[in-house]
Order: sequence, then C-alpha cells, then structure tokens
Amino acid sequence: MHTRSDLSRLDPNLPDDQRDDWAMGLAELAIAAGQVILDIEKTHPASTSKADGSPVTLADQAAEALIVGELAQKVPWLTVIAEEQAAAGLNGAAGRIFALVDPLDGTKEFISRNGEYTVNIALIRDHQPVVGVIYAPALGTIWLGGRTALQGTVRDGVFDRSALQPIHCRTAPEGLTVVSSRSHPSPEVEDFLQDYAIAGRSVAGSSLKFCTIAEGRADLYPRFSPTMEWDTAAGHAIVQAAGGGLCNPDGSDFLYGLKQHSWLNGSFIAFGDAGLRPSR
Repeated sequence: MHTRSDLSRLDPNLPDDQRDDWAMGLAELAIAAGQVILDIEKTHPASTSKADGSPVTLADQAAEALIVGELAQKVPWLTVIAEEQAAAGLNGAAGRIFALVDPLDGTKEFISRNGEYTVNIALIRDHQPVVGVIYAPALGTIWLGGRTALQGTVRDGVFDRSALQPIHCRTAPEGLTVVSSRSHPSPEVEDFLQDYAIAGRSVAGSSLKFCTIAEGRADLYPRFSPTMEWDTAAGHAIVQAAGGGLCNPDGSDFLYGLKQHSWLNGSFIAFGDAGLRPSR
C-alpha cells in the first residue's frame, strides 16, 4: 500500500538520496490541488482578470492556497514562488533552493473546458530544476522527473511509484514534429523553424507541450512569446530527465531565479534530441 510522503522530514540541504521523496511529495500535492480544481470546475468555472489582463479563476486561487499552505506547514524553510502570490506582489526573493508553483497552468483551457490544463510544481537548486511535477487533472495523468530516480508517467490510476511508466524523448526523425501553443502563436517561431525539416505540427495547451516531447511524440517546442518561470520549470525537469533539454535560443543554459522579483522568462527552445540543441 502506498504511504504518503512526509516532506516535513526532508533535509534543507536537499541531498541526492532524498530527491525521490521530494518528487513523491510534490506529486501528491499536485494531485490534491487537481482535485480542488476539478471540484470547482463543476460549479464555478467563471473567471476575472488580473492587473495584466490575464484571466484568473477561483480554481487558480484555491489550488495555490492548498499547495502553498501545505509547503509552508511542512517545509517552512523553503521559499515558494507562486503565480497568484506574485500577481499580488507577495512573493519574496529566492535563495539557493526554492519552489516554483503554477497552480493552474492553462487557465484559458480550464475556462473553455478542453481538459488541457495542468498543475505545475518544480524544485530549483542553484538556478536549475532538480524535480518537476506536471499533473493534468481532467486527463487523470501525472508526469514527473528531474535529477531523481523517479521518472515517467502514470495514467488513469492511483499514483504510486511502482505504477510509473518510464518515458523517453525520441531520436530526431528526418522530418520533425513541432509542438506550439494553442493560445499564443508567434511569427518568430516560423522564422526559427526555417532551418529545420518539419513533417508535422501539433498544438497543446499549458505545459502539456513539454510532456509530448518527453514522451517522444514531438521533437521541438520553440517559444518566443512571454512565459513565466513557473510555466516552464517543471516541464524543463521532465524533458531533461527523459533525455532532452531546454535552452536559450543561442544554446546556452536556461536558468531560474536570476532576476528575482520579475520571474519573466526569455525565449527558449525545448528539444527531444540533443542534436537539435541550437549551437552557440
């Protein structure tokens, strides 16, 4: 029988032998937040607008309150950078180790009820993601990975480490499949792709784009329109664990927590085959 992880017993120094426990604990938090989202979707799917004009729902707020509250209780030493707190100006500065939380990535997908929204939680150490969890409540699927032995996905079942099915990025075929945003098309993407042989395109909402690369169903995800650090960190960890990566357009490492209070990402390229990484 599955025993729930106890994050309160984990070491603030984040030793390697505790990263599996982090992955399990964060996955359980994501699933609990996902249930909150599903419950609200049935009754209160309406949205309002934040100061930047982007939509926010009761589900965003309730899911974040659950995740942030649990982490504050169990690991009070851990700085948590969360989307809705950031919108309210409540996030502090990140230290060497911190968490990035997007309680409902794909709010537009949630509002349209197409199922393509996720809960994202990532653990960052020294500016790099070491644990990432993505949970799609409406799809009943969770992905996790990072610098941990736990890597893979569980579909339509009770989450347990023994149920994880390994996932792998694929070797780049002659004609690539590109995944792009459903809500944020960008002409810069077409310019970037001029140098590649493209055989197919797919679109997906939220961080599910990273999951298609990690599962070997797509090869490239170039993004030149704005994202925030909590949008990408979990997917970055999962793609990396599956054999791919995420980098800046010039091929340099994509890092987190450098700008502190901004949390705005630059452009990036997510790739499955290391040979697709841009050259510096």
